[in-house]
Amino acid sequence: MSIAAPPPLSTPSAPSRRTPPETSTKPLVSIVLATFCEREHILTTIRGIIEQVGDPVEVIVVDDDSPDRTWEMAEQLADERVVTIRRVRTRGLASAFNRGIIESRGDIVGWMDADMCMPPELLPRMIARLDDHDVVIGSRYAPGGSDNRHWVRTTASRLINGFARAVLGYGIGDYDSGFVVVRREVFDKVTIIPTGYGAYFIEFVYQCCRKGFRVCEVPYAFRDRTEGYSKSMPSLFRFLVTGAGYVTRIVQARFRRAD
Repeated sequence: MSIAAPPPLSTPSAPSRRTPPETSTKPLVSIVLATFCEREHILTTIRGIIEQVGDPVEVIVVDDDSPDRTWEMAEQLADERVVTIRRVRTRGLASAFNRGIIESRGDIVGWMDADMCMPPELLPRMIARLDDHDVVIGSRYAPGGSDNRHWVRTTASRLINGFARAVLGYGIGDYDSGFVVVRREVFDKVTIIPTGYGAYFIEFVYQCCRKGFRVCEVPYAFRDRTEGYSKSMPSLFRFLVTGAGYVTRIVQARFRRAD
């Protein structure tokens, strides 16, 4: 079935946001989803986050003008808890998460993939750990976690994480997780470098550790996507280039001055 041509390029205004009740003592939680061609999963992911986290919550969808109109699916929910940002001339995972963090209002800010590989059911456990930590990572490689993707991708990920631990230290099991919740005050001292695909997360976690923030990992079983395709491995060449980029940025992070 053909997809209708999109309307003229424009950046839509964000839908109205609901203000948490003044009587609520629970902090607002903002979860950011960076999307590109996630039409099959976006509604399930959004609903899962809202159901698992509970109010007050906001879900910020930052979409890079997906040809399958993922952004439109999110807008059609017409839910005040869902903020949709359609970027029409900008691309990139790290920059999309960075934009969502800037737009977020929560005392707790998190981000995750939108393809249901990362379970929204884990979010309450991760948020609870913020009672005595500043950064909580959903981890495939902490004791009790697992990575159920193709063995080539799993092996590559374990090699990258082993290299990151050797170079950067701090004993983080899943340095390139991309699944996290953070106390907002962390962003007063640590910011995302908004370039590239997944290496930004390694740099972010490393800087959090260097700045003395309390970081912990909560294990989970990473599920390989059942529909669509992986953005990180569309071809062997791209896969190798991405891996080389990770190695370069890990070394750069190690020797970058901590401001």
